[in-house]
Amino acid sequence: MASSAQFAATPKIGSASISTANPNRDGTGTVATLFTAGASGSRIDSLSIKARGATSQGMIRFFIYDGVNYRFFTEDEVVPITPSNVDKTHESYIELAGGLTLPNGYSLRVSTEIADAFDVCAFGGDF
Repeated sequence: MASSAQFAATPKIGSASISTANPNRDGTGTVATLFTAGASGSRIDSLSIKARGATSQGMIRFFIYDGVNYRFFTEDEVVPITPSNVDKTHESYIELAGGLTLPNGYSLRVSTEIADAFDVCAFGGDF
């Protein structure tokens, strides 16, 4: 264990575009790589989700992948919205209190339950 606090040395943004329906909660099916840990590990502080068009009721699901196994990490509810000149597309922001630390070889993966199009970003850094 480190004798002093470690802070991310290099800022990093991971991103993925998702649009293939995947109702699974076990990491099977279509799952995109959102953020891959650096050689000395990484920390993710927040996630953003932005729809690229109309949305239906559903979920965006996040998984931690260790190179072999998927672990269901969290999910975010998508609300139905038909965008217009006065209604913006669905968006949400997830603050990861204390951050999510990923060791080397791990990644954060993402999927959408319904076949709506989303851009998802993870904000953090490499140690």
